[in-house]
Amino acid sequence: MLEAMLDTLILNFDRALRALAATPAHVPSAPKMPGAPEAQAMNAAERGRAAALMRVNHTGEVCAQALYHGQALLAKSAPVRAHMQKAADEEGAHLAWTAERIAALGGRRSLLNPLWYAGSFAIGAVTARLGDPVSLGFVAETERQVEAHLDNQISRLPAADRESRAVLAAMREDEIRHGREARMAGGLPLPWPARLAMRAASRVMTTAAYYI
Repeated sequence: MLEAMLDTLILNFDRALRALAATPAHVPSAPKMPGAPEAQAMNAAERGRAAALMRVNHTGEVCAQALYHGQALLAKSAPVRAHMQKAADEEGAHLAWTAERIAALGGRRSLLNPLWYAGSFAIGAVTARLGDPVSLGFVAETERQVEAHLDNQISRLPAADRESRAVLAAMREDEIRHGREARMAGGLPLPWPARLAMRAASRVMTTAAYYI
């Protein structure tokens, strides 16, 4: 029993480190970052704004990894556990893409990412304890809100930053699919207070990550 607990602890610690340090080198199985034709030069202000927006999206992907890891750890059934881990693995590409784009823009990642990971992991674990239908419903609602968030982010990028826009568009398609799969797997709609709380927490994260 103790050995199994230690193995689980080590595995989740390793997953956390990979999420926080993800680059294309750390995610060798990730598809190549989407590209955009006819890239245009940006001035310093535009690059700074684009880097800050991509920092927000990178932090969002750190949170997504943590949520999935927490939900997988305490999922009630093996199929749902596998569902959560598969989604986390697939979204590892998003971590790599956003990290690569931040570096290309000369930006940096959020200094608060370890805090966001820890908090999101705890939330994922709590929703898993409430049962698989609630956990899957949480995924579906999260992805619905992320879709709206990415629409907003795409509209705020500098017009010349076609590379970042291509990355976010590809991420958006994956998020839509993950939300659909969670609903099909039996996810229950969440009550409106939970949806509002999720939206408020997301707003705090995105505002902080833009600057810190």
